[in-house]
Formats: sequence, C-alpha cells, structure tokens
Amino acid sequence: MNSNYLQSLNHETIHQFIRYALIGLITNSLGFGLYFVITYFFSTPKLTMTLLYALGSIISFLANRRFTFQHDEQIGTSGIRFLLAQVLGYLLNLSLLFIFVDYLGYKHQIVQAIAIFVVAIFLFVLSRYFVFAPQAPHKK
Repeated sequence: MNSNYLQSLNHETIHQFIRYALIGLITNSLGFGLYFVITYFFSTPKLTMTLLYALGSIISFLANRRFTFQHDEQIGTSGIRFLLAQVLGYLLNLSLLFIFVDYLGYKHQIVQAIAIFVVAIFLFVLSRYFVFAPQAPHKK
C-alpha cells in the first residue's frame, strides 16, 4: 500500500466517524429520551433497552450504509455482517447493564448513558473495518 492511499483512508475514516457520530447523536438522543419515558412508566431497563436497540439498529443500518460509509455493494453480505455486529454490540450493552447495575449497584440511567458511547465506538470500528469495509484499490 502506498502512503497516499493510507492518508486518504485516514482522512476518509475521520469524515466517516463524524457522519457516524452525527447520526448516532440524533438517533441515540431520541432513543435515550424514549428509554427514560418507557422505563419510568411501562417497563424494565433491560427489556426497554432490547426493544430500542432493535429499532435503533434498523435505523443505523440504513443511515450508515447510505450516508456514513456510502456502501453500494450488495445489501445481503453487509446486512449479515451488520446483524452480527449488532448482536455483539447488544451483548456488550446487556453485559454492561448486568455488571454495573445488577452486581455493582449503579443507577441504570447512568450506566445506559455511558454504554451508549462505549457501544457506539465499538460498533463504528466493526462497521468501518468489517461491515462496510472499503475495498482496496486494484493494482494495475
């Protein structure tokens, strides 16, 4: 790989992270607001997180595929990879709730707020390098 390719890849990654963060900020702000309302009036933290995670994952796939990573390859492969990444992100989020709420006694609102950022960074890395991995330029 030449240095120009690596520099453009780093520049592109920064722009992708900014777009990813903006999409995440919008969707997670709405989701976190819904999390507070639903857990206050209707449901438990883990069930609420599960439902909102599923909804957020669908929105995330569509928005990040199109706007963040501008991925135009077949949706099947990236869809399966995205599903796998989301399952891993969900398990990370659920684990954080179990460990810090159930075992260590922290408030679920605080743990979930922090988990949003931890899982978001984890999913960006998986999305960038696994789900929507850029194709290396072909040698001529």
